Amino acid sequence: MNGYIDSGLTEVPIVILETDAGITGIGTGSNQDIDRLFPALEGEDPRAVTALYDRMLARVFKAGHAGATFGGIGALDMALWDLKAKIAGEPLWRVLGGRDRFVSGYASGLDIALDDEKLAAFYKTMAELGFTSAKLKGGRDLDADRRRLQIIGDELRSNTRHPALMLDANESWNLKQAVRYVTALENGTDLTWVEEPLRRWDAPGHARLSNAVRAAVATGENLTGLEQFRPLLDAGGVDIVQVGCVWGVTHFLRVAHLAHAHDLPISPVGLTSNQAVAHAATAVPNHLVTEVQDLGSPFGMTIDQEIVDGGIVLGDAPGHGVSIDEEGIVASQRDASWLVPAGPHVRPNRAGLRLVAEDDRAERA
Repeated sequence: MNGYIDSGLTEVPIVILETDAGITGIGTGSNQDIDRLFPALEGEDPRAVTALYDRMLARVFKAGHAGATFGGIGALDMALWDLKAKIAGEPLWRVLGGRDRFVSGYASGLDIALDDEKLAAFYKTMAELGFTSAKLKGGRDLDADRRRLQIIGDELRSNTRHPALMLDANESWNLKQAVRYVTALENGTDLTWVEEPLRRWDAPGHARLSNAVRAAVATGENLTGLEQFRPLLDAGGVDIVQVGCVWGVTHFLRVAHLAHAHDLPISPVGLTSNQAVAHAATAVPNHLVTEVQDLGSPFGMTIDQEIVDGGIVLGDAPGHGVSIDEEGIVASQRDASWLVPAGPHVRPNRAGLRLVAEDDRAERA
């Protein structure tokens, strides 16, 4: 992928579950197939959230739950966990069994569109907030990635002599391209992990790559369902197990336990408005680090948290700490000129089929 939207704004659906007791639960991420999924929840006690998650999976059994439908399940699941914690009058991290409200994080500027000066400015800000690790979007231009990882490292070295530097390729290589690229990059760069180097289903390829390079191989954020992780784990194709925050709390917990059974760490990806997964990260034994993309809150949303000391300090508000301004959001939608169909979720033309690097202008043309 590694595309971008000029406005820097992305639409995120919000799902609100209402109870007959007047308590509302908030979920974010997707509204796909909500009409098909909601009958699994209607009239049920929201405190039975884990069982209700399986009821939603069963509801779409015939067509399957993969893809965007899994996002709808995740949004409803997030809202259910919010309800469960609000009914208990506790923050979600306490309900899930967390002891420490601090969630370690790494800085991620989604920075493919930032020039070097803006890149340095972003990571300088993140360094001032205590971050010691960061991830660069790249994989198109080796020389540029070397230079930009050096820029990021220079900023983070105000906190540590050896910052953790990661590269996210967004499935843009084939196996041999990945081996050559990462091997060349590691000549002079201490790379902590390479993220999504190959297509998400290529378990043998990920295993061969992990054996060929020093960096850890991180992947899993786009896998929609616990069963999709099995081939990667069986093949030894993943060193850092990742899970997308948009897929909900129950999915995160199940993947975390599966990874723990294989002595592997878990790292949530895409934390912006999907704060419930940060709460869940406090309750598993193998949480490594969570991606922190933005220091603010999405429009119309407030989040009970602080970003300090290189991570997230979760608040004490009941639920997962997300509240919304429904009136403000509705008013904004009347003039939603920022909604565009293109952007970072569209796979670039010829990804994995290039013999030489192409610059951004050629890619956008």
